[in-house]
Amino acid sequence: MSVELKSTAEIGYMRDAGRIVREILVELQKAVAPGISTLELDRIADDLTYKKGAKPVFKGYRGFPASLCTSLNHEVVHGIPNKKRVLREGDLMKLDFGVVYRGYVGDSAVTVPVGKVSDEALRLIAATRESLQKGIAAIREGNRVSDIGAAVQGYVEPLGYSVVRKFVGHGVGRALHEDPKVPNYDFTREPNENLTNVRLRPGMVLAVEPMVNAGAPDVEVLADGWTAITADGKLSAHFEHTIALTDQGTEVLTA
Repeated sequence: MSVELKSTAEIGYMRDAGRIVREILVELQKAVAPGISTLELDRIADDLTYKKGAKPVFKGYRGFPASLCTSLNHEVVHGIPNKKRVLREGDLMKLDFGVVYRGYVGDSAVTVPVGKVSDEALRLIAATRESLQKGIAAIREGNRVSDIGAAVQGYVEPLGYSVVRKFVGHGVGRALHEDPKVPNYDFTREPNENLTNVRLRPGMVLAVEPMVNAGAPDVEVLADGWTAITADGKLSAHFEHTIALTDQGTEVLTA
């Protein structure tokens, strides 16, 4: 495993990419409403990306067919936009989006209520959003990657929720997925030979993305090869930011 530390100039480029992602996600959240299709949301994201001089990072990545991941209700991540998937009052819409700008990636995700949603859904959204903040707070020089996941897990599990193990956060830079992997749980308690508990250092840029389920952590991938759903059919929420660790502390590049 090789962790690429970014220079001040590189973090500056990533700050620009993060700003574009943030601006587009703001517009997408405004567009989320009953009656709009997930394909139309993808078209909005695609158009805005090119207008800002960037490129969608997901489109064509390992064969993914769209610019935006749109995951509804019990879908956890990687939902494929479709003109037949029309949002309805009470849905839980996850928007996962990234761009490449001047050779560097910005990556972020939000969960948006569609109209009036259940109290259960609102609590899940709030818990997942806060768990991301707990994870970001753990990004400090001298800490380890496992401290991020421990902070997320330690917040959501006492609330009765679970964190997904199958999908994790990641380093980010010129590529969408770089080392290290950043799980949303304390993997020192659940050893995994595919995970390395690196120490956090200035110059690291990480995409931290809690995926929190209302039920069990288990997920299944549908026949399309992308869309991941909760195995028990219960709701899931997802938030993500791209964060740089510098000599001055942490900077959330997509906030």
